[in-house]
Amino acid sequence: MIHIIRARATPEQMKDMLKALEIYVKLAVDVELGILAGGGELHVDCEQTLLNEDSKQPNVWGADWYPFQQRVGYESIINIRPSANNRSMQVQSFVLRDRIDQVVKSLLAGVQWR
Repeated sequence: MIHIIRARATPEQMKDMLKALEIYVKLAVDVELGILAGGGELHVDCEQTLLNEDSKQPNVWGADWYPFQQRVGYESIINIRPSANNRSMQVQSFVLRDRIDQVVKSLLAGVQWR
């Protein structure tokens, strides 16, 4: 199940988002609005969920949340954007990584789901 997270995630939302992959959550993060969509098996599904709302594609980046390590991963096929000078699946800009990290941790870090 994919959830759009605009405020700190609830334990129930975290449980739902972990159902697909169990040990981590696929995310699409809107770095401008400070929100994310998480859950499901593909980053593109999360991205589409945000785009169906108020997000604009240049602001949405793929990431992963590893709740057991409380760590963000920055790799997704949706991040391959030559027009944004990002030519790999890894988010290459450290400024952008910091912003993704801020958004994800403010919404997901420390949420107890077990």
